[in-house]
Amino acid sequence: MNSESLSEGLILASSSKYRKYLLERLQIPFVCLSPDIDETTLPGESPLELVARLAMKKAQSVSHANPRAVVIGSDQVAVCNGRIIGKPGRYQAALEQLLSFSGQTIEFLTAVAVQCLASGFNDMYIDTTVVGFRVLKVDEVERYLVAEEPFDCAGAFKAESLGIALFEYIRSDDPTALVGLPLIRTAAMLRQTGLQLP
Repeated sequence: MNSESLSEGLILASSSKYRKYLLERLQIPFVCLSPDIDETTLPGESPLELVARLAMKKAQSVSHANPRAVVIGSDQVAVCNGRIIGKPGRYQAALEQLLSFSGQTIEFLTAVAVQCLASGFNDMYIDTTVVGFRVLKVDEVERYLVAEEPFDCAGAFKAESLGIALFEYIRSDDPTALVGLPLIRTAAMLRQTGLQLP
């Protein structure tokens, strides 16, 4: 189904397999469309401002072509000592990233924006998840990276699987936010648009 044929329904404005998997948990039919936006950080933009802007831009990008649809946009950044941590992309970068997290506390900011142009609905929420990493040994990190290859994940780990073994604790209002989409608040916003959820 392409964007021209959608006149209503639910759209996830994302190409992320992790967000798709999470939204499937709500058991509502939806389609995924990749938003066409520039994700470059603006000069002087804080991590909080960045994640909010990108989540909203993703929703807006898809909403304009599908004004009657309910559209979800989401974005996530990892922050360590005030510095934004991106997706490593390759093994060596992931190794360096995880070793730099050893014994540190990392914040993950996950924004979700829900929009429907036809009804005028527009809302956003930003979850802050705090992750405390154990003191990590090089051989532990190497074994983990070989096992999961989390090179497309901000922070170079998958908390929903083996990556959980790298942590001392996770503090969050929504355990799904760390994976990429805060489902508790997303479900609440979808109910406000008129979609039926338990």
